[in-house]
Amino acid sequence: MRIALINENSQAAKNELILTALKSVVEPMGHTVDNYGMYTAQDEAQLTYVQAGILGAILLNSGAADYVITGCGTGEGAMLAMNSFPNVLCGHVEDPVDAYTFAHVNDGNAVALPFAKGFGWGGELNLTYIFEKLFGFGHGQGYPKERVVPEQRNKKILDAVRAQTLRPLTECLDRIDRDLVKGAIAGEKFRELFFANCKDEAIAEYIRKLL
Repeated sequence: MRIALINENSQAAKNELILTALKSVVEPMGHTVDNYGMYTAQDEAQLTYVQAGILGAILLNSGAADYVITGCGTGEGAMLAMNSFPNVLCGHVEDPVDAYTFAHVNDGNAVALPFAKGFGWGGELNLTYIFEKLFGFGHGQGYPKERVVPEQRNKKILDAVRAQTLRPLTECLDRIDRDLVKGAIAGEKFRELFFANCKDEAIAEYIRKLL
């Protein structure tokens, strides 16, 4: 699995800490982490949580990432931004139980974490435990055991509903302020990471035109 990390501007200073915790957990499992920044609070390309959602949607819809880790001060804004797009199912995760149940009950492909609210002493340990529960026990197996069948059925129903209510990604991007979208893909390593891993040529060509 290729996992993308995206930080918006208010919590960019924590990028290295989050990256270290994430890689320490998922790389021994065989997963790959791509760090799309922001890398520091002083980065030239400043991402808002809305732009983190745009970037996350581009990565997931194009196949450049299989999973996105993002967040903001509370995690709420980043979650809402991510869930504004097709083929993105983002959970709000504050602790390891949230991570485990989201992975097995909702079986999404992104999480938004609070990197300021409640992030005090031991914050990096909580991140480590969250990533262990999110990636270390599979996905979509339902919880609790007696609810496996209805939970899996409900996930399929949700996917079918979302497929009818959300436009294709490029149509969404066409309707958004062009400068907002360009800012979302302005990170210093975006071109290097995205085009090396993108699996959808139509989206790749769309992004090339934007750039």
